Amino acid sequence: MIFLDLETTGLDSSDKICSIGIIGVQNTQTTSIYELLNEGKKISSKASSINHITNEMIKGKPMLKQSNAWRFLQEFNNENSTIVAHKAGFDLAMLQASGFTWHGKIVDTLRVTKHLIAECEQFSLQFLRYELKLYRHEQKEALACSIDETAIVAHSALGDALVVKLLYQYLLEIKDKERLIELTQKYVVMQKFDFGKYSGRYIEEISMVDRGYLEWMLLNIADLDEDLRYTLKRYLHD
Repeated sequence: MIFLDLETTGLDSSDKICSIGIIGVQNTQTTSIYELLNEGKKISSKASSINHITNEMIKGKPMLKQSNAWRFLQEFNNENSTIVAHKAGFDLAMLQASGFTWHGKIVDTLRVTKHLIAECEQFSLQFLRYELKLYRHEQKEALACSIDETAIVAHSALGDALVVKLLYQYLLEIKDKERLIELTQKYVVMQKFDFGKYSGRYIEEISMVDRGYLEWMLLNIADLDEDLRYTLKRYLHD
């Protein structure tokens, strides 16, 4: 089991990884890795305001292919391993942009939470951290993983990887691992908007009173959540 989180230089298709956090669990052995990376892409001020990583901090740092994280991922890059990440498709795409292609199983805690806890108002990792009271277990989990508890801060790759691990354990109480892997591959029909002028309102309702807004979202929001994109298309074409 590999619990993974990345921080990036921005959210554009040309952006790159600037830090990686990994918690690897094999039987009773746990490995924790946190590294700053330099893939030759300047960190935007907006990204720095979120992840608190500056260009000075990554100066002289290795590329992913030269890192301990790369060696760890390569060692366990097989069908017997599972990567667990929140919005896993994004993380795996960023890894691929740096030359790493994952060949194992995947659990996307974002999509699985949408399936299993649909009543949540939001599905960001930090919202779920507090909504599901995962924070209550962070210190104990950090100790078990030999992680300094000062690393448990929002948008720190290792801290977020720890929250991903706690969220995965929460989801395991609802469905087993194989079902979580299956749900990761299945689109979710979203119920409500969680942003924008119709935040909190049912998507089905808006599809009847303002179809133009749904059409506008599909045409104009390039990074639209893939489950929301699937949902909008479904309501527009029904």
